Amino acid sequence: MKHSHQSSPLSPGAHALTVPHGAARIEQRYHVAGSGPVCVAHPGGPGIGWDYLRMPGLEERLTMVYIEPVGTGHSGHLPDARDYTVATYAQLLHHVVDHLGQPRIQLLGHSHGGFIAQRYALDHPDRLASLVLYDTSPVADEAFWSAAVAAMDLFVDANVGAHPEVAGYTEALTTPLGLLNDDGATAVLRQIMPAYLFDYWGREEEFGPARRSLRMYADPNRGQGAPFDVRPELSRITTAALVLAGNDDFICGPRWARLLHEGLSAAKLAILEDTGHLAHIERPALFGDIVLEFLEKRGVLSS
Repeated sequence: MKHSHQSSPLSPGAHALTVPHGAARIEQRYHVAGSGPVCVAHPGGPGIGWDYLRMPGLEERLTMVYIEPVGTGHSGHLPDARDYTVATYAQLLHHVVDHLGQPRIQLLGHSHGGFIAQRYALDHPDRLASLVLYDTSPVADEAFWSAAVAAMDLFVDANVGAHPEVAGYTEALTTPLGLLNDDGATAVLRQIMPAYLFDYWGREEEFGPARRSLRMYADPNRGQGAPFDVRPELSRITTAALVLAGNDDFICGPRWARLLHEGLSAAKLAILEDTGHLAHIERPALFGDIVLEFLEKRGVLSS
């Protein structure tokens, strides 16, 4: 595998590998920041630019390795867009984990990245010291998406009086992003971003820059894998896990966090009040405290 000119796989900054995928070879990028035990973080989407997941609070205690998923940013694209599946992303993640040269890592997956983290924990349990499943679910079937649409309808009803622009949010949420180009997909994500936060308009000056910097890439939304569902397999995940969700997350909230917690054999559950889908942005101090306390109790970090 070729990699960047960095002196070490864990030196700060951007890195690139060339990894196999079928008969093709794909450029896979990742970004390193911070110091301490290694925590690999996989962003959501599929197709959201990695940098929304930056976690400066965790970087103070951990070497954070942020995956830049294939199909986004400066990473390569798969020859066949139908191959953007959870299984593919888990395989690509494994190439990065191998390259890092660590016996075991902490793995944090957010939203769709949490699907990938669960798949990885099932396929490579020996490579994980701990698992953080952040605003995610063990299933994303028709019932999951129907619940998300119903929750978005409630958000619209509650906010359309003060913010008439939210009237189009449910239609935007159900737009097939794979039919758009990158700019169109980005416009949809930025449009509905307030629904992912507990109080966007009360803190708009604070959250506006994050909204304007979001990027969504269309290709990963063209994947054609079966609906994600690892519920029958969850009991096989014995890695110590933290399941964390915002109480007001309309898409991956407490219902799905509790389903995860109940199915895992060694998990701690944390539900954050007055928090949506982006706790690391909305409540960074609390989010960081919960994650770091979990790792301290695991002996990964000293207290």
